[in-house]
Amino acid sequence: MYLGIEIGGTKLQLGLGDGDGALHALWRGAVVPTEGADGIRRQIEAAIPELLAGAKRKREDLRGVGIGFGGPVDDATRAVIKSHQIQGWDAFPLADWITDITGLPAVLGNDADVAGLAEALFGAGKGFSPIFYITIGSGIGGGLIINGEIYRGCGRGAAEIGHLRVSIPDLNQPCDTSILAPLETISSGWGIEKLFREHASRNPESFYALMQPVGGDTNKLTMRTIAEAVSQGDRHSRELLNVSLDCFAEAVCHIIALLSPRRIVIGGGVSLMGEALLFQPLRRMVAERVFKPFADCYDIVPAALGEEVVVHGALALARKRLA
Repeated sequence: MYLGIEIGGTKLQLGLGDGDGALHALWRGAVVPTEGADGIRRQIEAAIPELLAGAKRKREDLRGVGIGFGGPVDDATRAVIKSHQIQGWDAFPLADWITDITGLPAVLGNDADVAGLAEALFGAGKGFSPIFYITIGSGIGGGLIINGEIYRGCGRGAAEIGHLRVSIPDLNQPCDTSILAPLETISSGWGIEKLFREHASRNPESFYALMQPVGGDTNKLTMRTIAEAVSQGDRHSRELLNVSLDCFAEAVCHIIALLSPRRIVIGGGVSLMGEALLFQPLRRMVAERVFKPFADCYDIVPAALGEEVVVHGALALARKRLA
């Protein structure tokens, strides 16, 4: 049995399992950003015995630990390179620290990479290769899985679709202008919310259906309220959401042209908008501009493993590397 750990910007999860797609037990907690990396490490140290006790297991039952970290990691040093969300992680030797506190061998991976591994082995990508996994949440991450193995480039990561620079329409200008910026600034959860807050505050009359449920307070706009407005047929909200989806579709077309994955699996909180709001318009936009010789080589599907996908992937990584 292995211990799997997910360390994100808002969520911390620990799970027990054999790395075969099934969990024996799960512990979930919320990250407190103001407490930084030290706070998360304290949570992990307290959660491990709590998880084992709840599952009626002993530390001696564990063979190793797999970690999925929300940021780039270095395979050679087994350390975090940087966190874009939580202070205190830069250059931290995370795998060695886990070994120190548990006495167990540990393996470290990027969270999107290990999530992609889980979906390829046990989820929506099972039986397909290559798989390109995309998570759309507070940021946008990617993972390329080839024949059941994570592609890591030269050892510091790969498939970072959220950091692709795309042409973003500058809606603040009266003429047709655009700027180049990383994809996650316009298509991640926080990027979409920021886009809607800016435009709703400037044009409250156009976004009346969106603003009414939050009492006109743009600070209360969330992906949930945005999705509700779009699903209820609010034209202005649909058009603005399409700006984000159009940029996302452009990035997906770049991935298809460069890598020609057999299946693209999309997960994360934003993907929960579902078929009508996200997947159907995204497939249409991609089909309109995809590199035509590859037009029948790919499909785009929702992820299957839910909120535990990174834990599943961390466990699978541990089994692959430590068995």
